[in-house]
Amino acid sequence: MTLFVDITPEEAGGRRPGAPRVTGDSRLRSLATRVGLPLLSVVVFLLVWQLIAISGIWSETFVPRLGTVWQAFIDMSTTHDGVRGYADYYWWEHLYMTLRRVFAGVVIGVVAGVLLGLAMGTIGWLRRLLEPWLTFLRALPPLAYFFLLVIWLGIDEAPKITLLALAALPPAAVATTTAVSAAPVSLIEAARALGASRREVVRDVVVPSALPETFTGIRLSVGIAYSSVVAAELFNGIPGIGGVVKDASNYNNTPVVLVGIIAIGLSGLIIDGILRVIEHRVVPWRGKV
Repeated sequence: MTLFVDITPEEAGGRRPGAPRVTGDSRLRSLATRVGLPLLSVVVFLLVWQLIAISGIWSETFVPRLGTVWQAFIDMSTTHDGVRGYADYYWWEHLYMTLRRVFAGVVIGVVAGVLLGLAMGTIGWLRRLLEPWLTFLRALPPLAYFFLLVIWLGIDEAPKITLLALAALPPAAVATTTAVSAAPVSLIEAARALGASRREVVRDVVVPSALPETFTGIRLSVGIAYSSVVAAELFNGIPGIGGVVKDASNYNNTPVVLVGIIAIGLSGLIIDGILRVIEHRVVPWRGKV
């Protein structure tokens, strides 16, 4: 059983009944705004960066020219002077290893966090028992416990994935707990009045109402885990983009550090965009009920 209203194709497409129809010209203007403004901001940023680098206000060690950064990217993409990429791996191989670690850690952390949040949101005493521990873990910076994980688990993949999982778990758990606790009481009571069991209430009322905020928590979890990549790859992090950034910083190799930062940032944008598309497909009723 379900108490949620059916979503019409018109509503699923993002247009409410009675809303003005979007014309081709308005779509083009909207697309130009969504794409043009971000591109303009990037162009302005790069222009200002290049002007500062050329002016000599700071040493190129701090603000390298764009051509130097581009050359570092080319070097990381090719074999040059007998050297294959950076540390014998191309940049996409470093990125692949980082994404693999992030994926494993996020899956473990998000699944555990969502299940924990669902349980905490429906069982009051469990929430009171575990919420202080979640708050404690959420307040800790990754480096605070990474060295302890290294002592316990060694310097291979286990501490890296564990760190990313621990970083991803609290946001997913907190968001799910809050969303489940905020499920509409009127719908819950209506479901019970219609004879729904506790399990059916959770499955057909609580979970659908909590999904939008749960997805927000998942996106936050992915972002926090991704921002912990450099910390996770402090030890034995090559191949890995975080390991490259850390290793290059040891030698003041700013262009390579910037290439690593750009790779992390762009891939993070792509991942968040994918999550937005999945959220739109899985939760078409967001903002409509």
